[in-house]
Amino acid sequence: MSTSREVLWWDASGIDGVATRAALEIDASFDVVIIGAGYTGLWSAYYLATLAPSLKIAVLESEFVGFGASGRNGGWLAASVPGSLSLYEKHGGRSAVIELVKAMIATVDEVLHVTEELEIDIDAIKSGCIRIATSAAQAARLKADVAVEQMLEVGSQGWRMESVPEISERIKIPNVVAGAYTPDCARINPAKLVIGLAHAVEKLGVKIYEKSPAEKYGVGYVDTAHHRLRAKSIIRATEGFTCRLPKQTRRWLPMNSSMIATEPLSPEIWREIGWDHAETLSDYAHAYTYVQRTIDGRIAIGGRGNPYAYANSFDALGNTSEETIASLKLALHRFFPATQAVAIPFAWSGVLAVPRDWCAGVSYDKTSGLGWAGGYTGQGVAASNLAGRTIADLVLLRSTAITALPWIDRKNRNWEPEPFRWLGVQAIYGAYRRADRIESNRSSSGSALLARFADIFSGR
Repeated sequence: MSTSREVLWWDASGIDGVATRAALEIDASFDVVIIGAGYTGLWSAYYLATLAPSLKIAVLESEFVGFGASGRNGGWLAASVPGSLSLYEKHGGRSAVIELVKAMIATVDEVLHVTEELEIDIDAIKSGCIRIATSAAQAARLKADVAVEQMLEVGSQGWRMESVPEISERIKIPNVVAGAYTPDCARINPAKLVIGLAHAVEKLGVKIYEKSPAEKYGVGYVDTAHHRLRAKSIIRATEGFTCRLPKQTRRWLPMNSSMIATEPLSPEIWREIGWDHAETLSDYAHAYTYVQRTIDGRIAIGGRGNPYAYANSFDALGNTSEETIASLKLALHRFFPATQAVAIPFAWSGVLAVPRDWCAGVSYDKTSGLGWAGGYTGQGVAASNLAGRTIADLVLLRSTAITALPWIDRKNRNWEPEPFRWLGVQAIYGAYRRADRIESNRSSSGSALLARFADIFSGR
């Protein structure tokens, strides 16, 4: 079994033109320096370079383009707001929340439009997303959440409940008791997106320096081990790796998420499963899984196997424990019994950024020139594009609809110091898993009390 092919496992489906870029070798000055060559950094660079072609822009990357979550995620280009709508409402009001939801829905088509225009093939198919419930408690939560989303009345089809026969027409999964569907999601190959985007920004004149980790930054400068870049604007776009920067160890939790991918399935197995339109798929357990059908006929399935390691210590290369692989295989076989004998040649892991209140943010101080975006809690494929557009508008001092969204300049407290942080996360996810076991063994529609406590304790 391969653990991550130097991380960009998605190369298995055939990515051409993976470039090796030089490290920063001299001191230099730019108008904007962006730390991190993932989605957020590259989208920010793209929109800045498009709106203001005269800007000198540099992107610093500690390893290589897409090394972090941008090259490892599940490939969901989904119109999902990262975090709690009620918390955003407290910050900006109900009308602002509705605008944020609308902006996220529009972002799905924005990414598809830009990548088509730039001729970046990302294996996209906008066929929507399916949520399934396999217990009465999951079904009750699903119905309640869909009702809340429908109350927003954002002018899109949005989420809607579907009957079990309707879900079965889309995909055949045992023991489904309820389901929901939204058209506002596309399946993509995430590595193709980040690699293609890097090529696109370089054509616009943006400099990308790989193997150039930022060790320290402040007003007007970013330092690597041997060189300094100066710039009026410095943007931090480091997502799950933010905890490795000075004074940021408790800013965002580096949450670990893992995936496995099957070998290409036979036509016989696909006939048994259905899934002809390759919608993205998730269940509605507390410790949920997320799934996609890849363009070459694999199933890629992910979840939070070992969500957090003590003192932010994660395996940056994405090696995945046998225990986590085994748990994901169990989920795969539970959803798709026909895959029992299918080989699993790929397994990998990565970290995503989780703020203490689980809500993402975007910020830029025009006085200091310091800005940041992130904290997407696993919803960054689309959210990073909206964040990148917002960063560009803020840096260029453009007052637009998206610079008034309620994730702008949100303040949230730091995570607790160790060992309380580790103990808390272990307790939270232990409670979620225990709640899932309780719910699977009874017909009650009420969520397990353990999960309610975990939601409160986690800040969600």
